[in-house]
Amino acid sequence: MISVITTIAEPTNCVKGLEKSVRDSNGLIIIGDKKGPFKYDLPNTQFYSLDDQLKLDFYLAKLLPTAHYARKNLGYLIAIKQGEKCIYETDDDNQPNSTFKIRSKETEVVFAQNKSWTNVYKHFSSENIWPRGFLLDRIGQEDSLPVHDGDKKIITAPIQQGLADVSPDVDAIWRLTQDREFYFDKNDSIALKHGQWCPFNTQSTWWWEEAFPLLYLPSYCSFRMTDIWKSFIAQRCIWELGHPIVFHAAEVDQDRNVHNLMRDFESEVSGYLQNEKLTKVLEDSKLLSGDGNVLRNLVVCYEDLVKNNILPEKELDLVNAWAKDIDNILK
Repeated sequence: MISVITTIAEPTNCVKGLEKSVRDSNGLIIIGDKKGPFKYDLPNTQFYSLDDQLKLDFYLAKLLPTAHYARKNLGYLIAIKQGEKCIYETDDDNQPNSTFKIRSKETEVVFAQNKSWTNVYKHFSSENIWPRGFLLDRIGQEDSLPVHDGDKKIITAPIQQGLADVSPDVDAIWRLTQDREFYFDKNDSIALKHGQWCPFNTQSTWWWEEAFPLLYLPSYCSFRMTDIWKSFIAQRCIWELGHPIVFHAAEVDQDRNVHNLMRDFESEVSGYLQNEKLTKVLEDSKLLSGDGNVLRNLVVCYEDLVKNNILPEKELDLVNAWAKDIDNILK
């Protein structure tokens, strides 16, 4: 297992805490950007400055925009090329809490019984809260509340999301109207099956080999939607493997970096207006089942989103470069 982070800062206390928590793992990959950092003094860490990234033998390295979170894609490619079996992705403002552990692809869950959109945060809290990217007109609907029968099962899940306490991943509307320190309940992990939509993020997420091609972050959308749209595409593609998406109780505390909330709101508008259309496009995408079709399915999803004017055509240049890089690595 290896951790992947992109940052413009030198080691934060959160990253130092992560390094201690995963010291028995294969360490960290840190991807810098134009503003820095220019060095990264942390044990068991591979650091790639922007100059280092441009020297990488990946098609994607020369095409990705700078000053962009999607440069994290290079961290994924480095980890995959190194033969990692599990990639843990997080941010430099998330620190493992007392319940954090290195996870296994096999995990115990209860299954949500909902028919469609499922507000997973409500499984871990009775308070009024929802994840960034959730449909605004579904927040108050009764059928979006998670329902399960309490029957626990051990399943295989190649994508697993841990929640964040203190400053959870919510949208700007929640922060502008309710912002406060927040802690989730330590309830059972919950799995969402085919047709049950819920966005997840890149703050504390575990990926295993079957799902590695789905790690791709789009560049030509808003910063606040890049990981959310990635999550919808990954969720749609993972259905073709017969796997659910799993959500765990909070496993990190977020010491959130300073944000301009109105700027966040502006960056989220594309999601508020298009997330339902985007997921409907994905539901209609003609995908193929089986492990050998994951990368092909990813490309098809992006082609369909471009055809439906959700993403610009230039995104496909990056997606195709990613696909070539993955193909070359996995040959």
